[in-house]
Amino acid sequence: MSRYRTFVSAQDTRGRGLTSQRARDRLVVLLRESGIRHPQVLEVLRTLPRHLFLDEALASRAYENISLPIGLGQTISQPWVVARMSEVLLERQPRKVLEIGTGSGYQAAVLSRLVEQVYTVERIEDLLRQARRRFRALKLQHIRSRHDDGRLGWPDEAPFDAIIVTAAGEVVPPELLAQLSPRGVLLGPFGPPSEQKLMCYTLDDQGQAQGEELASVSFVPLLGGVL
Repeated sequence: MSRYRTFVSAQDTRGRGLTSQRARDRLVVLLRESGIRHPQVLEVLRTLPRHLFLDEALASRAYENISLPIGLGQTISQPWVVARMSEVLLERQPRKVLEIGTGSGYQAAVLSRLVEQVYTVERIEDLLRQARRRFRALKLQHIRSRHDDGRLGWPDEAPFDAIIVTAAGEVVPPELLAQLSPRGVLLGPFGPPSEQKLMCYTLDDQGQAQGEELASVSFVPLLGGVL
């Protein structure tokens, strides 16, 4: 209960402090300088209050370009990673996106303002409950969520135009590739812990995945099971 009260009390998004609109504007300047170009992505990150996806103790750092802990061994990705993954997806103009690893809910919230429908799967039930509260508080209407092993995807709702994976696996789960629509795209971090790469896989006309390396990254591991 105390976590929920903390979340609600942080909802003054236009104050003068480190969670203000001015702080979000500064973040967007940094993102643009670091190569993020998609105007819709930049506008969503400028207007969506990232500090509401963090505990109050960390809210003052919400608009730094860093990842931050959200509890239970998980993190919220740095804004550059969220922005880059979002703009890569938008190049394919997807309508229906599956996210693996809801976490704080921030990436799903960003995508919900950019595509028609977001489906998101989280294995840690406590994190999913918090994310759902945030979705309701922000009146995000285009997100469906599920408590399950994300490596299995969401087969009942497949196919998806795009799948975004927000935790790192050494290889791409074949169950996820099987849930892509023709010429769909799968985006996520893959490889050994010390050599993770942000990869973009696109299905060709024969249904084979063709990979492109986008950046070196560091994500929490993609684990199985549910908690």
